Amino acid sequence: MKFIKTLLAAVCALSVTGCASIVGDTDQNITINSSPDDAEVIITDETSQEVFSGETPATVQLRKSDGSYFGGKTYHVTVSKEGYSDRTVTIDSNPSGWYIAGNLGFGGLIGWLVVDPLTGAMYNLNPDDIDADLGEEVASTDEGSSMTLVLLEDVPESERNNLEKIGTI
Repeated sequence: MKFIKTLLAAVCALSVTGCASIVGDTDQNITINSSPDDAEVIITDETSQEVFSGETPATVQLRKSDGSYFGGKTYHVTVSKEGYSDRTVTIDSNPSGWYIAGNLGFGGLIGWLVVDPLTGAMYNLNPDDIDADLGEEVASTDEGSSMTLVLLEDVPESERNNLEKIGTI
């Protein structure tokens, strides 16, 4: 009889949870590195609200859900350093494998349609590791104009007609 009560309690507990909520978290750590180091990092969410400001290297804990029903978060990470080109990376939330497959075996409809979508544990943030290469240093003049040097093969075909020769080699 004790076994049946324990089994019944376990079934009841699983029926009110979702699989992703059992094995997942509502937050996720994102690692941000840059070349060169000590670049400024600004992270904004889908509402353009700043959620982090700091320098590389950094590890930031970001929420996976916006708190609404099936509301995954989206973030925009801008990495910049004076004299270098800025880089912007978008972090999107995608359903995790535990949410999709785990609820088939353990969480059922309650986990699939109620618990996991409300907690945000159903999502993974991608990418979870950002390595921003800011490129070569930009040459600038006293007048404030600037020039970025690139290889000809890195210039898109559609832009090559706009190039102007400025000297001979």
